[in-house]
Amino acid sequence: MTENTLDRVTQSLVDQFVAAEQLTNLSASDRFERFANFAVVSSEYSETFDVEDVSSVGTEVGIDGIAVIVNGALVTDVAQVHELAERNGFVEATFVFVSAKRSPKFSEAEIGNLTMAVEDFFRGGELPRTLFLDQYHEIKDAIYGHGVRFKHGLPHLRVYYVTMGRWEDQDVPVRRLELDRKRLEAINEFETVAISPVGAKQLRELYFRTQNPIEKAFTLNKKVTLLPIPGVSQAYLGIIPAKEYVDLIADEAGQIRKSLFTDNVRDFRGEENDVNAEIAETLRSPNKDRFPILNNGVTIVARTLTVTGDKFYIKDFQIVNGGQTSHVLFNEKGALDESVWVPIRVVATDDEDLTTAVITATNNQTPVLAHELNARSEFERDLERYFSSFDGSKALYYERRSRQYSHVTEIEKVRIIPRDVLVRAFAATFLDEPHRATGYVPLLMDQLGVRIMHADHKLEPYYAAAFAHYKLEFFWRNKQLDSTYKPGRWQILMAARHLAVGGNSGPPNSKQVAQAASEFCETLWADNAALKLFKRAIGQVNEAVGATWARDHMRNQPTTQDIRKQLRS
Repeated sequence: MTENTLDRVTQSLVDQFVAAEQLTNLSASDRFERFANFAVVSSEYSETFDVEDVSSVGTEVGIDGIAVIVNGALVTDVAQVHELAERNGFVEATFVFVSAKRSPKFSEAEIGNLTMAVEDFFRGGELPRTLFLDQYHEIKDAIYGHGVRFKHGLPHLRVYYVTMGRWEDQDVPVRRLELDRKRLEAINEFETVAISPVGAKQLRELYFRTQNPIEKAFTLNKKVTLLPIPGVSQAYLGIIPAKEYVDLIADEAGQIRKSLFTDNVRDFRGEENDVNAEIAETLRSPNKDRFPILNNGVTIVARTLTVTGDKFYIKDFQIVNGGQTSHVLFNEKGALDESVWVPIRVVATDDEDLTTAVITATNNQTPVLAHELNARSEFERDLERYFSSFDGSKALYYERRSRQYSHVTEIEKVRIIPRDVLVRAFAATFLDEPHRATGYVPLLMDQLGVRIMHADHKLEPYYAAAFAHYKLEFFWRNKQLDSTYKPGRWQILMAARHLAVGGNSGPPNSKQVAQAASEFCETLWADNAALKLFKRAIGQVNEAVGATWARDHMRNQPTTQDIRKQLRS
């Protein structure tokens, strides 16, 4: 394939993406595949993710990317599936497959290759087994192993064929797509099957969407305007039709937009939770019209709010209270009718302190542990400021709010560290708990304010852990380290810290840990020294695990103990 098959606009977007993701060492075709994977998966999953986690290494016939979304979370590990099933009490899954070709037209043969590869994936056919495919086969098997929890239907299948052609030209007969769709439906393991051709124009539109804050419009014709409040540009109380509210919290793919609930202190507890079960029962009952007087409703905080009559336009917003209510409404959307209304509070402000006060006040209406409210504490803001104090090659950006830097084009996106990544990196690097980091992150998030991100913790180890993670991923992204070892990324981080500054770096609130973290960073900031350190760390982990790098093995505590013993020796 020639290098100049992309139009100038798309090429400029690919170049921007490659620079932001630090993928300059990849071939032109691999760059385009990453770009397409990012744009397509972002249309199905609205939170921050690492494009490498959903991208193949080029050996999977017909498949360039796979993403699996379970209960609104992008899963890359079997443990995440099991934890989500237990935590939520149900499993709702979507499989996304991508094939990306730089060809200037749609190819019937290439579409056939893709759909046959997808069919082969689910039927257990002759696709070459690679580390990437094995990972997603395990995830698939785990999902269907929880079939008794498919309370909202079978998994959904989304297949995307991306080229630089124009689908409007009808280069590929619609009949071929319909035949392939029916063949995939015949597997009888999906609630819905969709095959979507994506041309150059649609691909650009998908990418542009990822660069902008979330915008939504809704009607609030039963409202009260609150009197002026310091720090608040506008504030309203009202009720909104439940169906319209469900549309407000859904993304373009019809999934609940998890990123809207980043500031809501409690993850969805599932409908098996007593309170949520009562909400669901009310929505299914003949008395569902009583919902607005039986429920406290939701609180939305928006950075930008424009009101024209009864029409509300909000931009860059969060649902800071009412996460449980929102999820139950979404799950029970089939039971909603025009009689169901939702109480709503809409606040427009860019005052972070006021936002924190709103979160704390609204969430204190029901019992909430103190460490849960730590999600928007001063410590995290200090972390954000500390990260941003470094510049150049040392720069990192701590993302307290999902996608808060998505529209800042001058920032390399790989330098953005989401909260869940930081929590896992810190636990692995400085708490010596890589087995916990390998599992499902909410189990670690439950430690916020206690063992992680406590108010008296030093900031240095958090930055050091984040930079170590960034640097390790950088070497993998640029093929300076063998990607075979990716399942042990958290174990490698622990080993690297031990090798660089010793096993006992001190408790997280000590001067000793701050000094150790600073010394660790001196090594990480030097490319050659960092690469050498990670190679040594991989060697030590390899010695300890006996070349068994499977995720199941890595998430076991005895494996961590074996690695620590190897490091001491």
